[in-house]
Formats: sequence, C-alpha cells, structure tokens
Amino acid sequence: MPTFNTEEERAAWALAESLTEQAGKMMRQAEAALETWKTGKEMNRLRCERRGISASDAEIRWSGSANAKNALTDNSFHVGLATMYFSAATANYSRALYLRTQGLR
Repeated sequence: MPTFNTEEERAAWALAESLTEQAGKMMRQAEAALETWKTGKEMNRLRCERRGISASDAEIRWSGSANAKNALTDNSFHVGLATMYFSAATANYSRALYLRTQGLR
C-alpha cells in the first residue's frame, strides 16, 4: 500500500481499489456464464449425436435455446459491468496520482 500525502488522495486510491475488486467479481461472473454456455453446448452436441442429429443442426438448436441465450446475455452484461468498474477505477487511480503530484509542489 502506498503512502499518501492527503486524505483526499487516500480516499481516491481506496475507491479505485474497491472498484477494481468489484470489476474482478463481475469478470468471474462473466467467466462462469461463458463456462455455462460452453458446457451446455457440448452437452447438447452429445445429446444430438446420440439421436443421430448432425453437428450443424445441433449447433443451430443450441444457439436458439433459452439456456444459450441466457448464458450469453449474462456474459455480455457482466463484461459490460466489469468494463465500467475498471474504467471508474482507472479514473480514480489517475485522480490519486494527480493529487499526489499536486501535493509534491
């Protein structure tokens, strides 16, 4: 943990750290949603293969299913949130560094 010159600098850094942590949580949820999508796709492919349905038809069936759409929607949503949190964290890290340079003058 860096040393701080002012309380305002410390607050900006702490906020940036918490936003980074929240972004990490959102990315883990996005990864879980993507894994759900991959697992479901593979299970659907195997199920269709046992029934004699071609791989391309299995792909079409999976992409049209509610489970596939929900998993992709969850993934996109959480990636968007993670991007937002990372951007806000970047702004607060920059603010803390700016405040540090102002305190050194």
